[in-house]
Amino acid sequence: MSDYTPQFYDPLDTRNITAVICHELEAQPLVPLAPEIPKFDGSGLYAIYYAGASEPLYTPLVPHDIPIYVGQSLSHNSATGVATKSRSPLWARVRGHGRSIEGGGLSLTEFAVRLLRMPDVHADLGENGLRVNYQPVWNAVLRGFGSNEQGASTRKSARSKWDTVHQGRNRTYGESDHDRDALIEQAKAHIAARIALVGEVPWR
Repeated sequence: MSDYTPQFYDPLDTRNITAVICHELEAQPLVPLAPEIPKFDGSGLYAIYYAGASEPLYTPLVPHDIPIYVGQSLSHNSATGVATKSRSPLWARVRGHGRSIEGGGLSLTEFAVRLLRMPDVHADLGENGLRVNYQPVWNAVLRGFGSNEQGASTRKSARSKWDTVHQGRNRTYGESDHDRDALIEQAKAHIAARIALVGEVPWR
């Protein structure tokens, strides 16, 4: 034991705080997106899951409890620090995602969400931890799901990867620069790779 050195542990290290936040989110109940979640106040962290059986692309995620998309909704504008006008930014964000899912031709009854109200700084840490460790397919490969319509210039821009695979949102008018079949194969490979690595997620 002459070469023994005790382990160093800082409970306030951002990696440790992030793991605690992500673990706490995953301890929350999995709430169906349909029917609509009752309105509540507050901001925070969320993770959306596919929980159905009719979409072969996403069914491999179900038994592993891997989110399909993660995000946060802040109580203050990140650029200005000014408080948002809405008292319910987290609820409103997830509600908007529900509309996008339906708009993309997917059944909202096959999706669920975990929600955690919390301060902005901790929600930011949690979102980063979930993104890095799970690399949810709608965050990492089929990007564009969480984007907001901003006007005529946005409507004329190229269709996002998410909208290329899940077409139907009324706000998407641009032509696609992406090959739909290639995107689906890329998403399949990505999902398989993330399932293989799920045991390395530090808080599980």
